[in-house]
Amino acid sequence: MRKLFLVAGLLFIGGSLFAQPNSGSGVTDDDLQLNTITTAVPFVSITPDSRAGAMGDAGTALSANSNSVYWNTAMLNFAEDESEVSVSYTPWLRQLTNDIHLSYVSAYGRIGEKHMITGALRFFSLGEITFTDNSGNFIRDDKPSEYEIVGGYAFQTSRRTSVGINGKFIYSNLTGGLIVAGVETKPGIAGAADISFVFHNDEAKIGGTKGTYTFGVTLNNIGNKIKYSDVGQNVPGDFLPMNLKIGNAFKARLDKYNSLTFAVDLQKLLVPTPAIYNPNNGDLVSGRGNNVGVIAGMLQSFYDAPGKPEEDANGDYIQNADGTYRIVKGSKFKEELSEINIGTGLEYWYNNILALRTGFFYESKNKGARQYFNFGVGLKFNKLGIDISYLAALKRTNPLANTLRFSLRYIFEGTSHPNASSEE
Repeated sequence: MRKLFLVAGLLFIGGSLFAQPNSGSGVTDDDLQLNTITTAVPFVSITPDSRAGAMGDAGTALSANSNSVYWNTAMLNFAEDESEVSVSYTPWLRQLTNDIHLSYVSAYGRIGEKHMITGALRFFSLGEITFTDNSGNFIRDDKPSEYEIVGGYAFQTSRRTSVGINGKFIYSNLTGGLIVAGVETKPGIAGAADISFVFHNDEAKIGGTKGTYTFGVTLNNIGNKIKYSDVGQNVPGDFLPMNLKIGNAFKARLDKYNSLTFAVDLQKLLVPTPAIYNPNNGDLVSGRGNNVGVIAGMLQSFYDAPGKPEEDANGDYIQNADGTYRIVKGSKFKEELSEINIGTGLEYWYNNILALRTGFFYESKNKGARQYFNFGVGLKFNKLGIDISYLAALKRTNPLANTLRFSLRYIFEGTSHPNASSEE
């Protein structure tokens, strides 16, 4: 048992250490400037369910349920139950307003022994917004909204491996066709895909503790750029929040009635990092431009961090003799590492009836500073499951603070598949 809790401690401590300044390079977080990566339709990356939402958003390798279509479709081939549907609701940014919310419906079903199908509908309401002109005169009230429709398929490639793919349609209506500076706006539309893989070993051991080890990898939201007007055909649109997630989870079967799951996710946006330009003359100081295609942008995201340019006493960027700009040694590599977000989570189940969960999510302060603890509880009554989670931000001014999520799951058909893992 002591070995088991040592592993749990290492998962959490390791995640924290990974995000700390690299003393070997001599570069700290304070040496880097704020350089947040922005994308279109960020709503598709909001954690929809209360289970992973209570575990530091570490859901890539969690045991399967109907919300796996968001986290890792490939995991569904190892689901305990043959079919399930869930409904989730999240009041969003309640520190700022009271009328923004995310609603999410998802389901899956088995077809044959090695095939699963799944689907989901995500609806994001931005509440009521009053549009005004440059003088502050009233134009109209509107209720902008966005939605995503997902269909997925998972195929079991061996007893312990599975692959999955999702197709997505994304619709983003932020302006309702409002004319801005003489330009007519339009809804943004995109098609996208997810690709996922799972390795699932239900005969794993840590020390003398038997359990289930799962490794998962996903590539999410690979799709076209989005534009909200027809003006400027040569102007690049905005990237979707394409990302890479790598997850590990170990579910320890402590005894007949008790189980404990440890999960760790590493997440990275596969979107170009904003370059740094000289405000005096517009020269590119460091980094790379983002006027590239989708695949080129994904590859570029692994090596395009601009780092920290050196400055003189007047705050001007220092140039070398060849006209290039000096960059603080090691700052580019440090910034690349800072773009990796870390989620860690714990889940305890008693008698497959009561679940207690907690987790921590870390994002570098130079990339958005989302840092928060999560807590949650789950109850299961025969075919019905209820999950609730709460987000406690490290900074009280964080707009995500006090976020609540609610999920309701219903099992239509119980276990019959030989490779199914035990209930989460």
